[in-house]
Amino acid sequence: MKTAKYPEKIAALWTTFLLGTLFHTQLGLMPLFHGQSIVESQQTSNLDPIFWGMLLFFLLPMLAIIGVNFSESRSLRKAHFWLTILYSVLNLAHLIADLLVRPIAWYQIALMAILLIIGLILNLVSYQWLRLAIAHPHHLSESH
Repeated sequence: MKTAKYPEKIAALWTTFLLGTLFHTQLGLMPLFHGQSIVESQQTSNLDPIFWGMLLFFLLPMLAIIGVNFSESRSLRKAHFWLTILYSVLNLAHLIADLLVRPIAWYQIALMAILLIIGLILNLVSYQWLRLAIAHPHHLSESH
């Protein structure tokens, strides 16, 4: 497989993941559109840290998409691979947390499971891209 295909695959996987994450949030808000209330889990005065965390959670994959398409460096590939691992761990933790909420919203569990699978595929593709840099270091430059 040509190296140029890896950034395209990674961008597609990250984009799909981000769209799925947005839909996960939207599903949580759907009761509002049907005249139902949603449970408030945080005090209104303490939402800033949550919003900053959500911004960071979305911003890192967006920067990763840009980075993998503009750089072939081994250090970026390594950092990107570990970022995908972190997101898979966070997705698994979120899936487990969603299983502990009663009543269980099985449509949310299904979506989170799909997002976890997408994340694992992203781990694999990122690892393959990293291995290519390790196997053929003469094709790369750290400043490239």
